[in-house]
Parts: sequence; C-alpha cells; structure tokens
Amino acid sequence: MLILLPPSEGKSAPRRGAPLDLDALSHPTLDHVRRGVIAALGEASNRQDAAGLLGVGRTQTDLLERNRRLTVTPAARADRVYTGVLYDALGFGDLSPAARRRAATRVAITSSVFGLVRPTDRIPAYRLSGDTTLPGLGPVAAAWRGVLGEAVARSLGRGLLVDLRSGTYVGFWRPPTSLAGRVATVRVLHEVDGTRQVVSHFNKATKGRVVRALLEDGRDPRTPAALADVLRDLGWKVEEPEPTGTGTRLDVVVHQV
Repeated sequence: MLILLPPSEGKSAPRRGAPLDLDALSHPTLDHVRRGVIAALGEASNRQDAAGLLGVGRTQTDLLERNRRLTVTPAARADRVYTGVLYDALGFGDLSPAARRRAATRVAITSSVFGLVRPTDRIPAYRLSGDTTLPGLGPVAAAWRGVLGEAVARSLGRGLLVDLRSGTYVGFWRPPTSLAGRVATVRVLHEVDGTRQVVSHFNKATKGRVVRALLEDGRDPRTPAALADVLRDLGWKVEEPEPTGTGTRLDVVVHQV
C-alpha cells in the first residue's frame, strides 16, 4: 500500500542541522526536475514582484528569504517540516515504533519543490504553492507531470494506491486507467441533521486520523473494497459509490472532528 499525501501550506523551519542534500533524497530519478525547480524558485524569489508571484504577504518576507537560501539553510525530516491540520491529526512524532517503520515505506508526500518525498527525507522549509507559475519554468504542476508517474509506480509496486492529495496536487500526476482497480481516494463528508457537506477542516483532520489508524493497524489491503473493510473495522463509517475508470472513491462520513 502507498498512501499519497498533499504537502502543507505552512511549514516548520528547522533551526539547526545540515543543509539539503539532494543526492540523499528518495526517488533520485526526480533530481533533474528538482534542480530546475529550485533554481527557478530562487530566481523568482529575488524579483521585485516576488511577493505577488509567490502569494506572500507583506509581513511574510522571511518566506522569500527561505526560498533564496533553500540549499544552505538547515533541513529536517519531512515529517517534522510539514505541519497543519492533516499532519497534526496524523501525528508522525508519537506513532508507535512499528507504525513509524510502516510510514517510512507506505507514505509519500507530494511536493512542489521536490516532487515526491518520504517522511524520513530531510528537506528545508520553503514557500511554493502547487498552482504557481514560475518564470523560466512555467506551471509547477506541468514540470512534475511527466516524471512523477514513474516514481509513484516504483513505490507502489503491486500494492494499493490510497490517494489523499488535494485537487491542486492531483494535477501533478493522475493515475492511468490501467491502475483503476488499485486506486482508492477518500472524500470526508460532515453530516449534521441528515445534511452532508465537505468541510475543509473536517476533511483534513479526518484524513490525518485515517492515515494514523492505518499505520498503527498494520494491515495491507490490496483493493479499495478491502481498504473500506479495514476502515470499518477501525470504527469509520464508509460508503462505496460505484468504481469509475480512474479508481474508487470511498466516502467517510463523520459527525464531529
């Protein structure tokens, strides 16, 4: 099983430690694109219009400085750099030892700068949203679209892909129809008085808890239906709409966060 996560918009900047070592990151086939994105991001962060280009507020100029110094500032494990609702709910830091070992091989995080990273990969904090267009490079999503498929396929093997990415990062790579029988996505529906809706906070927090539960449980479902059964065993209410040509969406219905 490979669980594919989105990155977080907010990141915790490491205060100490060795800088980024691109050669030490997983998925070395992505290195040439990583270097191109890092170079383009550095140049964009030096422009006079950098704040508008990268969606940085007037009080967030430190984020531009991080981008300029991306290769020399301290790096830390990705599971410590990415923060926010999903990652807080997942709680990499206090997983059991067995769950941590599973996370190292079963979780991958989509990144605008690095393409795909494992929780144990050491990266610096950066500011680059997935919907950004960088001068000299073009749309970030397009830069990754042609190369992420091979990296995901190598990590996936014959297992099930649990795709929890947000819409922006789905645009980096879409599973081919040949994988449809082995792709599960999750939609979280918040139900109140019989009415259901997608609420961002509930969606992110629940996905984080789902990942945590799967890592702690340890089972390795090979089909969307098997995944649904595991989640039900773990206490979730799961509904399965009809599979499509691109995979199966599982609806997880929650009443409170």
